[in-house]
Amino acid sequence: MDLKSINDSLIAITGEIDGFMYTYILLALLVFTGIWYTIRTRAVQIRYITDMFTQLTEKKHVEGGHAISSFQALMVSTASRVGTGNIAGVATAVATGGPGAVFWMWVMALVGAASAFIESTLAQIFKVRGKDGEFRGGPAYYIEQGLGHRWLGVIFAV
Repeated sequence: MDLKSINDSLIAITGEIDGFMYTYILLALLVFTGIWYTIRTRAVQIRYITDMFTQLTEKKHVEGGHAISSFQALMVSTASRVGTGNIAGVATAVATGGPGAVFWMWVMALVGAASAFIESTLAQIFKVRGKDGEFRGGPAYYIEQGLGHRWLGVIFAV
């Protein structure tokens, strides 16, 4: 087998997986998972909203001055997530579905916030300190350490 045929095979396989998952299956999975997390955490995304704003505006002094504020961390995180596609996506949704689309975006944002909270919490619990003193973490790490399946973490990382 040459490289082109391997590439064509991989494209065909991922195309089939994509066609299967990006129907209503993935949407239902994400919505029901978010609702389940909301129930299990007793709506953490709503209960702690005042604490969130308190943490964002809190002034902390760190010795040496090598830390960033909570607000700076939020801005960097937001900048990495919100891009042209998100802005164009909202405009397209409103143009296609009318102003009611904004309501459903807010509902999905609230449901998705519980999933984001769980993901962030797992990343903090299962992060590891490297030899250089820097922390490393994320889904591959908590899949490996939390579920005990290194092979699944490696597949996720690839």
